[in-house]
Amino acid sequence: MMTPIQGFMIPNPISISLCGSVSYSLFHHFPRKSSSKFPKYFFDSVGSLNLAAFSNTATSQVFGEFPAEENERDSIDTTRANGHDLLGRREIQANHQTYLWLLDGYVKSGSLTDAKKLHGKILKSGFDEYNVISCRLIDVYVAWGDLDDAVKLFDKLPDRTLYSWNNLLSGFVKKNSTSRVLNLFSRMLAENVCPDESTFSSVLRSSSGGKVAFGYVEHIHAKVIRHGFGENPLVCNPLIDLYSKNGFLDSAKKVFESLSSRDSVSWVAMISGLSQNGHEEEGILLFCEMHKSGIIPTPYIFSSIISASTKLGWFELGEQLHALIYKWGFSSEIFVCNALVTLYSRYGNLLCAEQIFSKMQHRDRVSYNSLISGLAQHGLSERSLKLFEKMQLDSLKPDCVTVASLLSACALVGALQKGRQLHTYAIKAGMTSDIIIEGSLLDLYVKCSDVETAHEFFLTTQTENVVLWNVMLVAYGQMGDLNESFWIFSQMQIEGLTPNQYTYPSILRTCTSLGALDLGEQIHTQVIKTGFQPNVYVCSVLIDMYSKHGKLDTALRILRRLDEEDVVSWTAMIAGYAQHDMFVQALKLFEEMQDRRIRSDNIGFSSAISACAGIQALNPGRQIHAQSTVSGYSMDLSIGNALVTLYARCGRIQDAYLAFDNIDAKDNISWNGLISGFAQSGHCEEALQVFSQMNQAEIEVNMFTFGSAVSAAATIANIKQGQQIHARIIKTGYNVETEASNVLITLYAKCGCLDDAKREFLEMPEKNEVSWNAMITGYSQHGCGGEAIKLFEGMKQLGLMPNHVTYVGVLSACSHVGLVDEGLNYFNSMSQEHGLVPKPEHYVCAVDILGRAGLLYRAKEFIEKMPIEADAMVWRTLLSACTVHKNAKIGELAARHLLELEPEDSATYVLLSNMYAVAGKWGYRDQVRQLMKDRSVKKEPGCSWIEAKNSIHSFFVGDRRHPLVDKIYEFLEDLNQRAAAMGYVQDRYNLWNEMEQGQKDPTAYVHSEKLAIVFGLLSLSTTVPLRVIKNLRVCNDCHSWIKYVSKVSNRAIVVRDAYRFHHFEDGICSCKDYW
Repeated sequence: MMTPIQGFMIPNPISISLCGSVSYSLFHHFPRKSSSKFPKYFFDSVGSLNLAAFSNTATSQVFGEFPAEENERDSIDTTRANGHDLLGRREIQANHQTYLWLLDGYVKSGSLTDAKKLHGKILKSGFDEYNVISCRLIDVYVAWGDLDDAVKLFDKLPDRTLYSWNNLLSGFVKKNSTSRVLNLFSRMLAENVCPDESTFSSVLRSSSGGKVAFGYVEHIHAKVIRHGFGENPLVCNPLIDLYSKNGFLDSAKKVFESLSSRDSVSWVAMISGLSQNGHEEEGILLFCEMHKSGIIPTPYIFSSIISASTKLGWFELGEQLHALIYKWGFSSEIFVCNALVTLYSRYGNLLCAEQIFSKMQHRDRVSYNSLISGLAQHGLSERSLKLFEKMQLDSLKPDCVTVASLLSACALVGALQKGRQLHTYAIKAGMTSDIIIEGSLLDLYVKCSDVETAHEFFLTTQTENVVLWNVMLVAYGQMGDLNESFWIFSQMQIEGLTPNQYTYPSILRTCTSLGALDLGEQIHTQVIKTGFQPNVYVCSVLIDMYSKHGKLDTALRILRRLDEEDVVSWTAMIAGYAQHDMFVQALKLFEEMQDRRIRSDNIGFSSAISACAGIQALNPGRQIHAQSTVSGYSMDLSIGNALVTLYARCGRIQDAYLAFDNIDAKDNISWNGLISGFAQSGHCEEALQVFSQMNQAEIEVNMFTFGSAVSAAATIANIKQGQQIHARIIKTGYNVETEASNVLITLYAKCGCLDDAKREFLEMPEKNEVSWNAMITGYSQHGCGGEAIKLFEGMKQLGLMPNHVTYVGVLSACSHVGLVDEGLNYFNSMSQEHGLVPKPEHYVCAVDILGRAGLLYRAKEFIEKMPIEADAMVWRTLLSACTVHKNAKIGELAARHLLELEPEDSATYVLLSNMYAVAGKWGYRDQVRQLMKDRSVKKEPGCSWIEAKNSIHSFFVGDRRHPLVDKIYEFLEDLNQRAAAMGYVQDRYNLWNEMEQGQKDPTAYVHSEKLAIVFGLLSLSTTVPLRVIKNLRVCNDCHSWIKYVSKVSNRAIVVRDAYRFHHFEDGICSCKDYW
């Protein structure tokens, strides 16, 4: 039963005596103890209860004698907060202690409205003049966030204590009102109030929210030191955080090192500061130091250090930290779990990421965003979208980061429709004005090739966002629209936006891909003017642009000016050298890069391997192969393709196939590497087999594939397969390509079908220099010097500039038909008319022109006056002419030079031996042959081959391995007799002396071309011309024999030897016996 006394509802005396306590509803925080220990006034007559119950003495006695329990404290606070209602019901005269006691309750509970009512009573009763009550009122207003009323009271305080200043400062800090904190701090100093550690802590914490000038931070730091808090953790911890967040890392380190004692907050501030400023490795090392010093890590430290490991890609360290987290019992901390989800997502271990996520007791938006982002980055758009739905079911509202990650997932897999749905969601949620969402939406439409929608959306965005302009630059660059790209680039500057380090690379890449070097050079000028010349990212794109356009000196100058060792820039330069066939320079630069300890990426390795392939440097290529494997690139596609090309070009067939088989996702580049490599290393049949396998596997072929296959067919004169490839070229529509016609001209010319080559040339809708060069070379190889010269003159009349290849064809044509004066005039016109510096191959042609004509002394004099050192090919050409014209004196001179330059080359010994033989100097001939044996030099065997009934048949000298060998030799004898009847005289003994002639079996030395021709006459229809290829020069006897055979058999015979084509028909050769 309750009795109302003086505004309080208290138990009646009977209930008090029974329970031994007073008004449990008011003072229930007192423990249930004997009533004798209660102050006497609690047990006086109920009617005598007066203001003493609210006095400071009474409350201090109560709180001093009976410590409150936790749940009891909450109850007394509530009682105090409601106390002014009791005062209002009865006219009780409260003193200042009563109001202080009631105000204490409003600091923690009650309501701001009730507090203001109590404030009114205080004003009414005149207790506002008490400084202590005004200070307590400020406490109440600060606690409830009513800082304006708190300031009004503060301004009226007659005596502002340090506590009141700090209290108001802490209120502004909680409200993130940095400007008001700083203003109050300035006022405090102006009023000569001496700040303490709490003051500085509040000021520093309020400043850490945004970018602050370095001078300002130093100014506060100086005051901290001046007031003696330079080693105080309470002050220095937020100071470390402030320096770190504003990028002043060196100053943060000095403060950290100056601390006399470091607590866990100090370590957290320094470690997170290092991680946030790109010094993740230092942060990890500092964590190790903390761990050794025995400081117990906090969950936040683990979160920071895992984030640092994620940024560095040190996933094994992250796994070790994960074990420590379990050990310390932090595996349920939400921000630790979020960091772990991010770690495993970036690592690609989505299973672990999802397991951690599923075991989290509580998840926030960061948890969902981390996993959604990880799934999106790995192209798992379906799973990321399902997780998005689960997030909504968990009543978590997606933020801009969530939607941006989902948009990225859609962009990655081209899910345009789902991206549009997300766009709709973003509009409804009011997110479309967010910078991240704008960029993600624009990126979605660009990557999904919906440039029209991208442009429309771009026009609705905030035009001051330079990132969006950059995305549009990339979009139009991918479309190959240089005009629109440049318009975007110009327009953004008209709008007043300053290009950044990503703007210039975007437009420069477009210039690179479209060959707009002039425009790229103009933008380079602007790069210099705007101060981006030192930027590594911009420079790497500039190096790439100049390298790909052949301005390698300019690219190298940019590389040498770089202050930073940037692997992308170095690999771009190496790739540039390799792409322009400067293979030695590429390998030297790669070696220098390694000497500088710049760790190569996959592009660097693939470019270096390609350079090795270019010069058939097998051993260096193998070493780089090993390095790439050790560096973790064994499965890289670009390196795999380069290795295929390397081993194929070096003729290592098994190694090439092994490298090819090791590629999991083979593309047409992989197949092309095999085909082109085998073709260039002389394994043409192997190349054509791979081409057939590629077609059977239904791999998409391109122009490079066809070019390589046609070249392989041309090399072995496989006209039938060449024609089949021609048919496929027409079927696939590549016949309209100029490059296709160029290789077909070469095919037909090399297969002896000059009319077909000429037809292909004349039917070309557009011709380039390669087309003219191919046809001129074809005429030259077939001994049609007049036609070659006529075509050359026609080329010049059309304004086409001849190049070095053109002149090789023209000079060879003059050599084959004996046009000495014309040939030398053309040689001189190279430099005089066209500014072309003759290369070694042009000097070889000039020596050949003179040598074939028998002008050996002029040829020798020409060599001696050459501005460059004569190479082996020049001297070999002279020696060959000396053999034909039986000039041993000059021949010996040429041979001496050759033996010095190429002592292992068998051709030198054979030519010298033959020269002595035709001159009748048998002793010298024998000495040369003995020298060959002593030096273990093997003569290249003569070989001829002919295609019949879809098979290639090869023959060597005196060959008896063919299944039709008996018929071949029988028919050969018949042909010899018929040819002799028409006047043929065999000249097979000109290299043997009289004794040797009597000892030789005539059939053992039948040359390979004779056997191939005989087989062709036996196997091929009379309507099919015979086409024979020989790897060496046709000798005089065989040349004469074939002329007679063409007459007696009434067949056209085409022979391609190492120098040219011979068309035999009706006893006449197209070379007119001048070869």
